Amino acid sequence: MPMYPELMLIPMREALTRVGIKELRSAVDVDAALVGQGTALVVVNSVCGCAAGRMRPAVRIALQHAHLPEKLYSVFAGQDAEATQQARSYFTGYPPSSPSIALLRDGKLIYLLQRNQIENRDAAAIAADLTHAFDQFCVKSPAS
Repeated sequence: MPMYPELMLIPMREALTRVGIKELRSAVDVDAALVGQGTALVVVNSVCGCAAGRMRPAVRIALQHAHLPEKLYSVFAGQDAEATQQARSYFTGYPPSSPSIALLRDGKLIYLLQRNQIENRDAAAIAADLTHAFDQFCVKSPAS
């Protein structure tokens, strides 16, 4: 059962979907999206005031960067519980965190920003961490 009325979440969802992030609303959606090749950003969206209120703008800023993951996804903690639980199953070695931002390559976790790395920082600082990760993990090497 969802924790919040869906109407309340529309602006929080749209803050990410309007910049090209696809929402995954079921475990099947998550598995279909994350088992493929390439890099994928997975944002664990949440209602949580300060942290999520900083995370969403940070993601939007980071997505203006030159190097980006090939696929962009989100799940909504507390609302789409099955999808969120399944996405977190890919974040091996880390406890559940809402919000959080993961970067995966070929379905394997390669980078994770957790709530404690988000909540007391401004959007620009969080975006800088993300763009650094994009530069490190999302730059395609020239064909030899």
